[in-house]
Amino acid sequence: MSTAASTPRVRGARTREALVAGARRVFERDGFLEARIADIAAESGVATGSFYTHFDSKEAAFAAVIDEVHEETLHPRLEVTHSTDDPIAVIEAAHRDYLLAYRRNAKLMALLEQVALIDEDFRRLRLDRVHLMARRNAKTIRRLQDKGLADPGLDPLSTAHALNGMVSRMANLVFVHGERIGFDSLLATLTALWANALRIPAR
Repeated sequence: MSTAASTPRVRGARTREALVAGARRVFERDGFLEARIADIAAESGVATGSFYTHFDSKEAAFAAVIDEVHEETLHPRLEVTHSTDDPIAVIEAAHRDYLLAYRRNAKLMALLEQVALIDEDFRRLRLDRVHLMARRNAKTIRRLQDKGLADPGLDPLSTAHALNGMVSRMANLVFVHGERIGFDSLLATLTALWANALRIPAR
């Protein structure tokens, strides 16, 4: 493939990246309802027409921003619990990653909650994320049960939903609403509650 053929694609990818970054700043600054496409284009350093080359609406730009946030705030480390002899340490590491990501993205996480109440597409997007996280963590819970390290009477999926909900609501309380709980205390509490709920033996 020639350089001439690839250059427009490279420029297009860079423009889209700039638009997503600019949209993030505008949404964080102005909120969803007050954000304007012209402001997103200006913040991104591109013409308004370039916005429509990549997105057909403000909603589409917001969805692209939220996609990036979701990549940061999933629980990737829980999937390796089966490869360690210390599942509590892995749960703690996963919670630390999640809380740090939530804190970085707190304004957008709060905004998604608001938009999901008024827009059916974003309500489904939010629920899809909730279900994805629950399915992933349910696999971990099931592996722990199979190894005799978690209460075998618990339904893995329901338990994952319940524990994930606890973690996300506490993150929302602290990082969005400003409840004064220190990061280390929050991390230790959530990890202990996860371990106790699953009846994982103490380290």
